[in-house]
Amino acid sequence: MAVDQQIISAKLLDWYDRHARSLPWRVPPADRRRPDPYPVWLSEIMLQQTTVAAVGPYFARFLALWPTVDALAAADDADLMREWAGLGYYARARNLLAAARVVAANGGFPETEAGLRGLPGVGPYTAAAIAAIAFGEPTVVIDGNIERVTSRLFALPDVLPAGRPRLAAALAPLVSPDRPGDFAQAMMDLGATICTPRKPLCAACPLAAACAAGLAGTAEAFPVKAPRRPRPLKHGTVWWIEHGGQVALVRRPAKGLLGGMLALPGTDWGAAQDHALPFPSDWRLLTEGVRHGFTHFELELKVASTALADRRQLPPGIDPVWTGRADVAAAGLPTLFSRAAALALAHLPLLEGA
Repeated sequence: MAVDQQIISAKLLDWYDRHARSLPWRVPPADRRRPDPYPVWLSEIMLQQTTVAAVGPYFARFLALWPTVDALAAADDADLMREWAGLGYYARARNLLAAARVVAANGGFPETEAGLRGLPGVGPYTAAAIAAIAFGEPTVVIDGNIERVTSRLFALPDVLPAGRPRLAAALAPLVSPDRPGDFAQAMMDLGATICTPRKPLCAACPLAAACAAGLAGTAEAFPVKAPRRPRPLKHGTVWWIEHGGQVALVRRPAKGLLGGMLALPGTDWGAAQDHALPFPSDWRLLTEGVRHGFTHFELELKVASTALADRRQLPPGIDPVWTGRADVAAAGLPTLFSRAAALALAHLPLLEGA
């Protein structure tokens, strides 16, 4: 079996040498230099639960603004959150800045999987990936693509995520001790381009001769996953408040969903529809709303709008960041609030008296 494992690894790396994806954060396999850990770490944090296509422009912009981890560590929190807007999962941005400051204070990144686990926002997969790619540690890296390739290669019947320990044990002997970073990235590329969730291109796979599920014609049956639970639907209302051609935005609390981000003020989110309004005024409730999916629930937001005759109408609970109407789109709102703002701008003329 040891010989078979070596052959599998060699075939995979040979395929990767010829077919590796060209990605802005990746050192190509022909270049044997060790990558700078900063772009490796930055890209891995950005890629958590986000596609390669979505991350590309953000990665380039972040490197242009903050070309080193020390520069990122010195960034203003609000500036970083603004640049992250639209990428989602905003706790990653807060952890990114916290980790950059730890790294800068310590004079560099930890160079082991165990050490990297101590950084904010770095979990088991991310630590293993950075350790392998940036520091050459032969770690067992498992993301969604690698999980799928491995489960098919060995036709593992275990239901995931509970079956991950067995999957990791099956994958560990395949890891190349000489090229662990390339091995991990090769597995990622194979899953992204060949061993896809549906209609995998088994005829083009370099591991086809060794793949248990492929040989049995059951590749699409793997990985075996527990059925997803339906996500509950929550409701809320955001308030579009104008005065003097400016719109009242607020800064969300640092902790919690979309923490630290600029947003439209509004109600709490709950199971029942809540169209509560913060103060008496001539309000207009748009019939159309926006719907947004979070990890554990769906959210439906309505938009209520008004124009103030006097900013002193605002109650104490709203601490506004007044922003020009034309500047709202570029203010760095997260996707949910950006869509709500776009809806308001599309359906509301410049409000009378605003």
